Amino acid sequence: MSDYYRERAAEYDAIYAKPERQTDLARLHSLLPELVRDRTVLEIAAGTGYWTATLSTAAESVLATDLNEEPLEIARSRSYDGAVAFQRADAYDLKAVAGDFDTAFAGFFWSHIPRSAIATFLRGMQKRLGSGGRLILMDNRYVEGSSSPVTRTTADGDTFQTRTLTDGRTFEVLKNFPTREQFIDDVTAFAEVEWTEFPYFWLATLTFR
Repeated sequence: MSDYYRERAAEYDAIYAKPERQTDLARLHSLLPELVRDRTVLEIAAGTGYWTATLSTAAESVLATDLNEEPLEIARSRSYDGAVAFQRADAYDLKAVAGDFDTAFAGFFWSHIPRSAIATFLRGMQKRLGSGGRLILMDNRYVEGSSSPVTRTTADGDTFQTRTLTDGRTFEVLKNFPTREQFIDDVTAFAEVEWTEFPYFWLATLTFR
């Protein structure tokens, strides 16, 4: 997974150009600023900074983190409206990330968490943000003809896609597509949930207990 996103950094944002997804994307860009307004935001798996730019329009500050340096180099080259900093960090081990945050954002990362690691990830975020902290998640729904086909499913329920880069190299990538019911069942022990569903995406806000 890490290798794939490191190698894909230069072409990652092309996914946002799909014509059928533009209405949904515009709606997400309009909703996200109000969810982070005047908040100190820790962004998980920020990638090339595509969503960091939207967060920066309203957040008090954003620390954008990613496991790989290559996408962060692209992210640093963008323009932002507010206070934005960058740091390499592992989403499962945030002890090295300094600072106090009341909100975390992870765009299109939840689908790459193995089902067996969901509780570990949520415990880490709950510990990092504290009771009342907010975790905002955004990810894909599976839509036949728009999403890459699922090529493998494990006994745990994890689903995989085969992705091809522009140079022809292929990678098998974990990509889960939870239903609303499954998602709420996975997180309800940790947080209160608000869920909004669009044709191609979903948006969830978790408030940790």
